[in-house]
Amino acid sequence: MNFLMNDCSIHGQFHTTDEFFDAVETLMEIRSEIKRVGSELFCHRDIAHARVTTDVTMPQAIQGMPPEKQRAWIQWLTKHGPYWGDVRQHGKDDWLETGDGQLVTDTAIGEAAFCLLHSLSCELVSIDPSDWLQNPITVTWKKDDKTDHTADITNHWALDTVSQSLEQSPPCFDSWNSLEEHIRRACDRLTFSDDAFAPLKGHPFVHGAAERIQILHDMLHKIRGCFDDNGNRTAEGSRIFTDHFTGDNAWFSDSSETEINDFKSELTFPHPERPNEYLLCSWHGKVKTSQLRIHFSQPVSANVPFYVVYVGPKITKR
Repeated sequence: MNFLMNDCSIHGQFHTTDEFFDAVETLMEIRSEIKRVGSELFCHRDIAHARVTTDVTMPQAIQGMPPEKQRAWIQWLTKHGPYWGDVRQHGKDDWLETGDGQLVTDTAIGEAAFCLLHSLSCELVSIDPSDWLQNPITVTWKKDDKTDHTADITNHWALDTVSQSLEQSPPCFDSWNSLEEHIRRACDRLTFSDDAFAPLKGHPFVHGAAERIQILHDMLHKIRGCFDDNGNRTAEGSRIFTDHFTGDNAWFSDSSETEINDFKSELTFPHPERPNEYLLCSWHGKVKTSQLRIHFSQPVSANVPFYVVYVGPKITKR
């Protein structure tokens, strides 16, 4: 479960900087609770420059914070993040608006809605007080084909509701081994080579990357089951293919012709089920955090096993 800090909820609404400090205190308590269970509260890189009151910017306001709290706030917003822009799912041309017609493309609200509409768990955390103390926040994604898709985003502004949500969410992974065990058990439509996850060994464990790897495998597992009795892709399978295997923001894509030529041996793997045979697996899922990749066989079809042969650092690095 990922949480995004609602950047729209800092909009110069505070009457005094002390009121802002109280709101920050609550937000940091929420962040600590989210981190305690291994999840993250993602923020926007530009939020550190937001206007706090009508005439005071955040850099000016935080000068009055106690040094320890000021340090923790600045390090989160300007140094450590994590930032949802680094793993952004929606594009600048995606039209996302709230129920009252407010455009929320390029905001955490738009990102959360886009994630939910693409089977990614995501909730918002808003500043209190603000104009965004409503739950859920309803957002519509208006696609180029003139179809509308609506998402209801769970929105928090108090510690107790975040705690309840965390209690109800699946347990977080604490190692690559626990991630592998879960994926092999949950994604039984996929066929894994015995050493598919071996490249992760020795690589620093990153919670965000682990969650992304799980999400990508869940999607591969899902599309593997989207075929009718005649072996044809269902409407749901076609939607997944269009949304996630094509376009500039695709989760899965083939390596370029140049990459295949230059890294052909590295992209060729022992066949998981046929001794002395090999598979060229240039198709891959992308994990931007830590630059990890999932390599698998193609095509995805009803009657041919779908092999996952590699989960680890990007192979085609130059």
